[in-house]
Amino acid sequence: MSAMTRRGFVKGAALAPLAFTPLTMEGQSTAPGNRFDIVVAGAGHNSLIAAAYLAKAGYRCLVLEGYSIIGGGVKTEELTLPGFKHDTCSTAHNAIQGNPLLRNDELRLRDYGLEYLKPDPIMHMPFADGSYITQWADLERTAAEFAKFSKKDAEAYRRMYHESEAARDLLGGDMFAPPGFVKPLSERLAADPMGKFWQRRLAMSAWEVIRENFEDDHCRAFLMGTPWSMQPPQYPMTGRSAYSAIRTSPRQIPKGGSGMLTQALARFIEAHNGVILVKKSVVRLIIEGGKCAGVECADGSSYRAEKAVLSTMHIKHLVEMAPRELWPQDFLYGVDTWEGEVSEVVTHYAIKEPPKYPIKGGTISPVESAILASPERLLRFAYDDACGVSNIEEPPISIFCSTVADPTRAPAGMHTLKVLGFHPYNLKEGPQHWDVIKNQVSDAQMNYLRRFAPNLTDDKILARFVMSPLDLERKNPSFWHGSIHGGASDPSQSGAMRPMAGWAQYRMPIPGLYQTGDTTYPGGSVTGAPGRNAAMVMLKDLGTSIEEVTRKGT
Repeated sequence: MSAMTRRGFVKGAALAPLAFTPLTMEGQSTAPGNRFDIVVAGAGHNSLIAAAYLAKAGYRCLVLEGYSIIGGGVKTEELTLPGFKHDTCSTAHNAIQGNPLLRNDELRLRDYGLEYLKPDPIMHMPFADGSYITQWADLERTAAEFAKFSKKDAEAYRRMYHESEAARDLLGGDMFAPPGFVKPLSERLAADPMGKFWQRRLAMSAWEVIRENFEDDHCRAFLMGTPWSMQPPQYPMTGRSAYSAIRTSPRQIPKGGSGMLTQALARFIEAHNGVILVKKSVVRLIIEGGKCAGVECADGSSYRAEKAVLSTMHIKHLVEMAPRELWPQDFLYGVDTWEGEVSEVVTHYAIKEPPKYPIKGGTISPVESAILASPERLLRFAYDDACGVSNIEEPPISIFCSTVADPTRAPAGMHTLKVLGFHPYNLKEGPQHWDVIKNQVSDAQMNYLRRFAPNLTDDKILARFVMSPLDLERKNPSFWHGSIHGGASDPSQSGAMRPMAGWAQYRMPIPGLYQTGDTTYPGGSVTGAPGRNAAMVMLKDLGTSIEEVTRKGT
């Protein structure tokens, strides 16, 4: 019986609204000899995107997922109590909205159950002195929030918004294409009237850009902490992230949970003759005649690929799955020197009511909020990270209460809450020390939140689920060293250096093997760019193009 029939869907029938129904198909494929055109190792959102385009092109795809639920970092689970649907990792899907996948509706994923909500207000940040900044989809309304502290800063917010909008195509044209497929940014900047301005801005640190343009610490803190880019703001070449909080477009969330994106992709793949198997951890690449010809799983099963194997496993693990002599020395050097990124302590709560922040005339309960005591508090993080210290004094935190906009994620009248703070994986006592201190850190983060949302008393909390940086790695091996974006996005691991120089076009050193996911260009976060870009390269190597494939009807 096919996966489509087993799950109650008939090809060509109208689909009901997508419910929380994680894929659980297990066991061997029914394909003769377990042979497929493409075998995909891992079912994160990027590998599913690549598989969806390949399946649409007519290639028979098999996706193997080691966990019991597909999605990787784009997954929704009942982590606390039945009926409370928590986003295990990602929540807001902002950058993927510019991906042709969604921007041009290339796969018509709405037909497979994907629907996005656009919460407004966008963001809220309260301060210890009782003041606050609320960001709205209306530019002038947000500028007025900045003007409460500084008219100069309100004007700077407007100016930088228009700077960013004017440079959208200039700066964003390369993310959704593999390196070498479009004119490089350096050439585009050289030909643009504002090119020299942006060359300077991109080379600066985010802190330098914010300090240069804004004078009030409330405004500076808002821009540094909503949201933080996971790179310390004083690091060189983070200047672009100074613009990430200056926006009028809401930070969109899928109705039903973050995992609705990967569920929709799975439905698409299955509707196009693909197969997805869970509890299938890939442990070895099958090499025949110097080419990657398939994979072996931990349960002893093996699957052959007639055309190619696509991996979304972390590169630290990938190199262990084939003889070391098959990997060139420059590739191994890049893997050996790969650096992790800032990690998180995340606590998921089942609660009776959302955070209520006092504002003039009442309270506000946004989907997304953040608390940062001061710009200096975030600047200190780079030092704490280098020293392996988890600093719980006024911890910078991000808060998500998606049920404010999407009540389908919890029982009637109830809510989910995610509170995350930023911490090093490598504690000076060793990563295992997280098992000792994670609850203490989680408590400190909640207690700090309560200073600004005093309604979150113990009686409002029904259950919690705490994940340390070490837990993140245990739950998802692709979160190597707690890196939810695969690894740092510093200059040595960005652009054509990701994962390393000479290997940024998704083709791996072993013929027949391709790589996608957050260790590939342009990096982590929910952009879908590594997935679609990998599909572009693979389709080209297979003698077609993504343009030709997307012209076909679904």
